[in-house]
Amino acid sequence: MISRFDQDAWRGAPTGLQIGGEWRSATDGRGFGVINPATGDELVRVADASPADAVAALDAACLAQASWARTSPRQRGEVLRRAYELMMARQDQLASVVTTEMGKPFAESLGEVAYAAEFFRWFAEEAVRIGGEYRLAPSGTSRILTTGQPVGPCLLITPWNFPLAMITRKVGPALAAGCTVVVKPAHQTPLSVLMLADVLAEAGVPAGVCNVIATSDPVEVVAVLLRDARLRKLSFTGSTGVGRRLLSQASNNLLRTSMELGGNNAFIVLEDADVDAAVEGAMVAKLRNMGQSCVAANRFLIHEARSDEFVSKLASRFAALRVGPGGDEGTDVGPLIDEVQLNRVARLVDDAVARGASVLAGGEAPEGPGYFYPPTVLTNVEEDAAINSEEIFGPVAAVRTMASDAEALAEANATEYGLAAFVYCRDLTAAMAAVDTLECGMVGVNRGLVSEAAAPFGGVKHSGLGREGGREGIEEYLSTKYAAIQM
Repeated sequence: MISRFDQDAWRGAPTGLQIGGEWRSATDGRGFGVINPATGDELVRVADASPADAVAALDAACLAQASWARTSPRQRGEVLRRAYELMMARQDQLASVVTTEMGKPFAESLGEVAYAAEFFRWFAEEAVRIGGEYRLAPSGTSRILTTGQPVGPCLLITPWNFPLAMITRKVGPALAAGCTVVVKPAHQTPLSVLMLADVLAEAGVPAGVCNVIATSDPVEVVAVLLRDARLRKLSFTGSTGVGRRLLSQASNNLLRTSMELGGNNAFIVLEDADVDAAVEGAMVAKLRNMGQSCVAANRFLIHEARSDEFVSKLASRFAALRVGPGGDEGTDVGPLIDEVQLNRVARLVDDAVARGASVLAGGEAPEGPGYFYPPTVLTNVEEDAAINSEEIFGPVAAVRTMASDAEALAEANATEYGLAAFVYCRDLTAAMAAVDTLECGMVGVNRGLVSEAAAPFGGVKHSGLGREGGREGIEEYLSTKYAAIQM
């Protein structure tokens, strides 16, 4: 079967609020527009949830919580397995919608659909493996029994850059654990998530278990939910600044929280690295999703013995890429999500150039329409350039030359963030030493991609707390209950 982009697939997406198993309009009748980033044109208007709608969604989640928690692990797993199969059966349609509302090339959108669906398959299998413990107390007079129980209704807030994968990475473990959810997708990319809500309903998710509310007023909508004592968990993926504010709000009700926040990820090429392999890895680590990924390489720290060759080859590869609408055949790099992000990337590049950086590829946005920025390579980037401390979220590689491997590793750690890093070298001992040294939650060793449904995803320092995916992912949605049993 040949996969093809369908420019009209978005027309099949629901445009309402999914609350209690029903599609509804917003209580005040409001809507907001979804924009195609390749053209700047409005595609459609979707229901714009108000705080009252958010409370209605939580009402539905609370009403369904007890019965869903009592559902057998096998039954929950089978529902998620059906959701996986339905996503894969509709991958062309789902990928076409992702490309239309988010901008990434269709081939990448197909990859996202497969990656997103994998979280449902993985947590379908983890649902039946929720464990506990039964053991003799040290005194010998009683037994210790521990079990995992669902934490309760959850609020899941996701970004626009991977509209399907960021949702399934949260919904999968929540439903597997026996939790009900209220999902608030990014206002830029609601259509993918609204289509996913239909998939989940068809897969057998009962009414009220998964509620979806898109809104253009996230501050008030989220605030009213965080003030509600019935909510028991918040999971958020987004910027560190917003994450800090949400943690503060969540503290009032002592909510369980998972935070996958910003990064300033280093791509490190050590002295003995295979440069060709490093360039291949850089193409993925930097340009996947047009660089709009929390685990995208942000700072390129290259040993001086490898710098000239690496930069030359990387610039040549970047310059050869085709920029265009994600639905066009042959497009390598699509548009950025919106004008705000386009201006941000341009500002960071302009600041670096003003401070002495050299542009070896790209460096200037083309005329519109759409929010395009070309793949760009900068060298001789000064230490005080803003691009070294801010998350770029665009197709720009900022390269600095390091005098030694030790200097590169130290520089990689010189940031408040600690999400991911990438290390290229031939020597296994040096590679593992780098893994031990780097202050981050994930390290790609001779690999430009770290995302994997079966692996724990998350960071340290200001990059967040908690883990998504892997065996650890379902634990974020479980509370440990202990029973002391007198024998």
